[in-house]
Amino acid sequence: MKFICPLILVTDISKSKEFYCSVLNQEIKTDFGENVTFSGDFAIHLKSHFKNLIDNREIKSEANNFELYFEEDDIETVVSKLKTNNVEFIHELKEQPWMQRAVRFYDPDKNIIEIGESMEFVSYRLYMKGNSVDGIVKMTGLSAEFVTGAIQTYKKEDR
Repeated sequence: MKFICPLILVTDISKSKEFYCSVLNQEIKTDFGENVTFSGDFAIHLKSHFKNLIDNREIKSEANNFELYFEEDDIETVVSKLKTNNVEFIHELKEQPWMQRAVRFYDPDKNIIEIGESMEFVSYRLYMKGNSVDGIVKMTGLSAEFVTGAIQTYKKEDR
């Protein structure tokens, strides 16, 4: 058996496609009308259509028990774009206990979306603030090998 992708239900497929494409810069991989898969390998499905597929069972919304997670190192720009698009924030940009900066908000159907910095970028950002590899390991729980590799990768990109 092979896992393919998470699928979330939406009430307005057009509005949700616009949100994911325009606000979150996702590209559509396949579009079957009531079911759309994005290149990041998650899908949205029209709630009314899906309900028929599950024998008209109840579909609960706004459960706050699931999120789609994205990464972006230029997180300040993302937050600015989210504000411009009037998204409903769960919380604005804040640092998690493992030092990653992240933002959580709702999509148009109240599904939780999180965008956080990659842990590679977190390692590099902390290094650029003067922290040692050992210090970063202690702050983040990452391995020294991971931190060292991340720092080296980002140093190369800065050139």
